[in-house]
Amino acid sequence: MDAAAIEHVRRFNRTVTERVGALSDHFLGRALPLGQARLLWEIGPEGAEVRALRSRLALDSGYLSRLLRALERQGLVVVEKGRGDGRVRRARLTRAGRAERALLDRRAEAAARGVLESLGPAQRQRLVAAMVEVERLLDASLVEIAPADPAGPEARYCIGQYFAELDVRFDAGFDPAAGIPAHADEMRPPRGVLLIARRRGRALGCAGLKLHGRAPAEIKRMWVAPAARGLGLGRRLLEAIEGHARAAGARVLHLETNRSLTEAIALYERSGFREVPAFNDEPYAHHWFEKRLLK
Repeated sequence: MDAAAIEHVRRFNRTVTERVGALSDHFLGRALPLGQARLLWEIGPEGAEVRALRSRLALDSGYLSRLLRALERQGLVVVEKGRGDGRVRRARLTRAGRAERALLDRRAEAAARGVLESLGPAQRQRLVAAMVEVERLLDASLVEIAPADPAGPEARYCIGQYFAELDVRFDAGFDPAAGIPAHADEMRPPRGVLLIARRRGRALGCAGLKLHGRAPAEIKRMWVAPAARGLGLGRRLLEAIEGHARAAGARVLHLETNRSLTEAIALYERSGFREVPAFNDEPYAHHWFEKRLLK
């Protein structure tokens, strides 16, 4: 990794924390530090499950509990047991908490306006455009890719979304029962793997792998949510699947795709896959690809 790039990131982080007031115990001139103020905003007017807050903010359970207790002592938050399941805790804002959140929103808006007003028109446009790009790239850096149960709820969600998209994009629609299957047992170790990409606890994509001993391994069920496209997530999923295939001893990867999936085809070609003659009878495929893995 480029040392200069790392130093740029660190300097950017220092500038941002200084400019937004993250170092003060009185964020936006109120009695709350930034962590507690952000938690008020995340709980929101509808309330939120504690486990969802922990996942969304990537907070340690102990630290989140301390933040919630501090807000409870100030009368801003109440943490209650869920109605249907006593093990589930839910945080909600009190009347005072809703008022504090509204005040923080107004002050945050004024602070943002102050940043923009200190710059000329051209500088404001540049800053906002840069912030949009930085936010998008930081979102991409928050995505984590890990194996998941191919029969679990996240896998069912991703594969269901994948099938629904194929049904819209394919000329004659898509029937999962008509194609070559990729059952859950085929994507469960040691026969394969299913990877799920998550950001803040939300599944954004998946990629499956079927292993066949010394025969070529197959990539299946490759999908990225439309909202997450353009973040390089497809490339990361593909690289992660290749890594699992290589670790399992596979030396060749196969995949097939439909001609309507032009973005996927471009990704495969950029990633070193080459088109080869058909190696199966997948009825929805127009292109068959192969990649030889280095040892």
